[in-house]
Amino acid sequence: MGDEVKHTTYDRAHRREYRRKVKLCLDVFETMLAQTSFDFDQALTGMEIECNLVDGDYQPAMSNRDVLDAIADPAFQTELGAYNIEFNVPPRPLPGHTVLDLESEVRNSLNDAETKANTGGAHIVMIGILPTLMPEHLDEGWMSESTRYTALNESIFDARGEDIPINISGPEPLSWQAASIAPESACTSIQLHLQLAPADFAANWNAAQVLAGPQLALGANSPYFFGHQLWAETRIELFAQSTDTRPEELKTQGVRPRVWFGERWITSILDLFKENVRYFPSLLPEVFDEDPVAELASGHIPQLSELRLHNGTVYRWNRPVYAVSDVQGVARPHLRLENRVLPAGPTVVDMLANSAFYYGALRNLSEADHPPWTQMSFSVAQANFLAAARHGIDARLHWPNLGEVTARNLVLHTLLPMAHEGLRQWGVDTEVRDRFLGVIEGRAKTGRNGASWQVATVRALECGGINRRQALTEMLRRYCEHMHANEPVHTWGQ
Repeated sequence: MGDEVKHTTYDRAHRREYRRKVKLCLDVFETMLAQTSFDFDQALTGMEIECNLVDGDYQPAMSNRDVLDAIADPAFQTELGAYNIEFNVPPRPLPGHTVLDLESEVRNSLNDAETKANTGGAHIVMIGILPTLMPEHLDEGWMSESTRYTALNESIFDARGEDIPINISGPEPLSWQAASIAPESACTSIQLHLQLAPADFAANWNAAQVLAGPQLALGANSPYFFGHQLWAETRIELFAQSTDTRPEELKTQGVRPRVWFGERWITSILDLFKENVRYFPSLLPEVFDEDPVAELASGHIPQLSELRLHNGTVYRWNRPVYAVSDVQGVARPHLRLENRVLPAGPTVVDMLANSAFYYGALRNLSEADHPPWTQMSFSVAQANFLAAARHGIDARLHWPNLGEVTARNLVLHTLLPMAHEGLRQWGVDTEVRDRFLGVIEGRAKTGRNGASWQVATVRALECGGINRRQALTEMLRRYCEHMHANEPVHTWGQ
């Protein structure tokens, strides 16, 4: 969800003071990178899973407040849409048997949450975009109760001064006008976190950018929005457009979008925070009481609240995170790389396979003697990302020394061996590597991921004589059955 705020509107004085505080926080952060000991003794991983709620007819259920009250677990929180919830998985190290234990824990937590949600007639679905969501569901009553979300909606539309056009290409192109940021709520993802030392951050961020295309091609799971078949991972383009603060004139001038792949390789985490401050005006200019300079001078660890809040409104697909945690009663700052590329679902085993592939390949690429970002332009990495979003597992991607290759061949012959080696370097047990990377291998060999299964199933249902809405509903019913069985998506039948 992000940190809550106190205001829904802001005056000029707020904005002036916020800009001053953000720049002050940035200066303090730069000092801390040079002088402060960051917590990275043990590389921890974390995961956030955004989910949808549906009723007994598989239509969106705007009931997250009731569902969260029933679940009564602080690990589950609200998200933007009243039909969304988020599950925060506690951080843990990668080595050993951890990921197998995690699979059992995540399944148990979600199954328990599903049982409690059922008491109010709701069901939990892990999917990139809920295929039964239609325009009428976003007319009113769609937003969670939150000052932050209300303020974000107001700020984006104040910046634009007009409705947001949603124009997405694909087999069945969509054109629609949004009078709120409601379409953003349709985009549900899994976010992967990795705690890093400051000196290791740049190499890992660059490696994550390189991996974004192959990662997305494997994991695409959002082919439908408002009943239209669009991109294999429509969530990428929908999220970009639904949070766009730029009217057409600013786009023409080359002003950068809030949802941003980036435009260059980096040499320090500071590069990313400096870009955020340099390029993006505030959306939530909330001013906090802390004086970060005084805090640091007194030997305390500053929260840098304004800088963190600003960072949370620049939607990079691989985002830098600064946070302060309590380590045995002592405040310690740490840095995390937040990977926001993947959609939620289809199953727990698929999501953990995606995470194993990501962490393994990331470790291998970031420590390579001749890393790929020294052999390819940043624009090629971005082009791979967009090709994967459009075409999913059928995408063709560019890779150093290989030229243009299919995503499936790139994964099978180049990236899977890297992921195996990277997980071995992390100290992950052979049994764990074989289970989860075996899922990735099966997906690449069969060419079936969440997106391709959804499209094939809907086509088969329509060929059987039912209309699109009926087909989407029946497809989602079958999807939920497979999701609860926890068999990987490449093994699913129609």
